[in-house]
Amino acid sequence: MNAAIAPSRAQIWLMACRPKTLPAAIAPVLVGTALAFSDHAFSWGPFLAALLGAGLIQIGTNLANDYFDAVKGADTAERLGPVRVTQAGLASPREVRVATALAFTLAAAVGLYLVAVGGWPIALIGVLSILSGIAYTGGPYPLGYNGLGDVFVFVFFGAVAVLGTYFVQAHNLTPLGAWLSVPIGLLATAILVVNNLRDLETDRKSGKRTLAVRFGERFTRWEYALLVTASYLVPLGLVATRQLSWFGLLPVLSVPLAIKLIRAVNTETGRTLNQRLAGTGQLLLVFGILLSLGVLR
Repeated sequence: MNAAIAPSRAQIWLMACRPKTLPAAIAPVLVGTALAFSDHAFSWGPFLAALLGAGLIQIGTNLANDYFDAVKGADTAERLGPVRVTQAGLASPREVRVATALAFTLAAAVGLYLVAVGGWPIALIGVLSILSGIAYTGGPYPLGYNGLGDVFVFVFFGAVAVLGTYFVQAHNLTPLGAWLSVPIGLLATAILVVNNLRDLETDRKSGKRTLAVRFGERFTRWEYALLVTASYLVPLGLVATRQLSWFGLLPVLSVPLAIKLIRAVNTETGRTLNQRLAGTGQLLLVFGILLSLGVLR
């Protein structure tokens, strides 16, 4: 790489952290907190700690993926996605491994406060979240390599994150919280689906058996459309059953963005899907903010 255009160390680690994926960590915390606020249980400390902890776990997972995909050979010079620093030689495997451990250690430190506030259920959530972040691409049976990535993302970025955020403030759970977690989990999964669609051929060559590899391109495009579409059915149902007021329909304002993304993902291939991956993250964040506002009213 030409030294004149080589990224700085700060830029390298920013790339490794992949900040465009952070909406998947932010949106569920906002929704869980909005529900806590509406139930008169909002607390600044647990909210900020949950937000920081979720972000650190997301970053730790990104770093773990960077490391394990490189050492397992899943990331090669044919990679179509954003730069992975280990594979690109911008950081050594040891450096990325240490950074991964640091991110998860910091998340665990934040988690100690949340455990003091929320008790053993929060400890369990924290441990499972960190272990799953590592097991997504690491360990003897990597979730992402065996077609379980979609389930992992839906569960942990949906129900676990939304309900965990609510529980640490309200100290109980509600059926409404479970329903609100569904569209967040669906849209977070849609981010992964775009990623897997883009990487379908390179994943197949490396033996990474994602759902996209197992069932093909057509299935993956339909999966994306169904995930995004289904996310809007939940607030509609909650308003129809009077669990939310009419303000619960605010997420519908993001439908034009959703339609644009569905059309693009249905036709595009290769590196152009990087824009749709980022766009799906933006959709999740916008949807999450609008849903949170709908819950508050």
